[in-house]
Amino acid sequence: MSTERTILLAAPRGYCAGVDRAVDAVEKALDLYGPPIYVRKEIVHNRYVVETLSERGVIFVDETSEVPEGARVVFSAHGVSPAVHAEAAGRNLATIDATCPLVTKVHKEAVRFAKDDFDIILVGHDGHEEVEGTQGEAPEHIQVVGTPDEVDNVVVRDPDKVVWLSQTTLSVDETKETVDRLRERFPNLHNPPSDDICYATQNRQEVVKTIAPRADVMIVVGSANSSNSVRLVEVALDAGAGSAHRIDKASELDPQWVGHANTVGLTSGASVPEILVREVIERLKELGFPQVEEVRTRTETITFALPRNLRGALKAKGGEEKDASGRRKPAPGHTC
Repeated sequence: MSTERTILLAAPRGYCAGVDRAVDAVEKALDLYGPPIYVRKEIVHNRYVVETLSERGVIFVDETSEVPEGARVVFSAHGVSPAVHAEAAGRNLATIDATCPLVTKVHKEAVRFAKDDFDIILVGHDGHEEVEGTQGEAPEHIQVVGTPDEVDNVVVRDPDKVVWLSQTTLSVDETKETVDRLRERFPNLHNPPSDDICYATQNRQEVVKTIAPRADVMIVVGSANSSNSVRLVEVALDAGAGSAHRIDKASELDPQWVGHANTVGLTSGASVPEILVREVIERLKELGFPQVEEVRTRTETITFALPRNLRGALKAKGGEEKDASGRRKPAPGHTC
């Protein structure tokens, strides 16, 4: 076995299918309609992606009211509430809904359980865009719980008609702890029809758990407002990494973090383009880590088609999509 200082490169890492679809939707809209294209909130939680799209003529706004009447707006991968859709319609906006289909699934679950008059416990981070969108589907039925300790504050009408749902980008282990606490209080707690934490979030956490015990240092590429990236740092520490740091880009990597390390684990959040990981690898090589060992626990093949109205517009104008499912082809060695 080589004794060279080594980078343990996580696979899978980076873009998930929902992020790829959302970014591709904005790029296709720019190609089709030209700038400006408005995007409500950040299309995905990554600084590089937002800055790159801004340079191409995308205008990011916090609220729908900031979009000029009649203009074209893309809703981010995190989803929006029915009230936002209604406001957009009232302002005669041309909308492209890039909500991740896995987030849409949670929205539909919330609507269904509210219709059946359940109290819904939404496990997630209060104020996160995804949570706001889901809560907006049934605000009178949903209460948000962020940590296991908050379970004690939950008040329900009927302890036999309580269901839990979750934000898609949470820590699997912490969510389980919260749900276990909920079940202690409400033994007849109902589960969602299928797991709400997305496959990509789980897969990225799984490979970090595999790498962490071998890593003197774990580097996570991802932005501070990316929930799944922040969770990867926590997962790495819990799984035994000597230390763990989140960075947006290679220039933020502090050489002192890896000065005495023999192995550096490297991964990226689900909204991070592969180019940023490659730049970190080059920086680590400059710092004395010539060996790269890929650690793969899963191979992802899930893809999502572009939003229906955008696909229709592309077809009408003869636009070609980048692959059969309407998404760009993944980088070599990184399927999603």
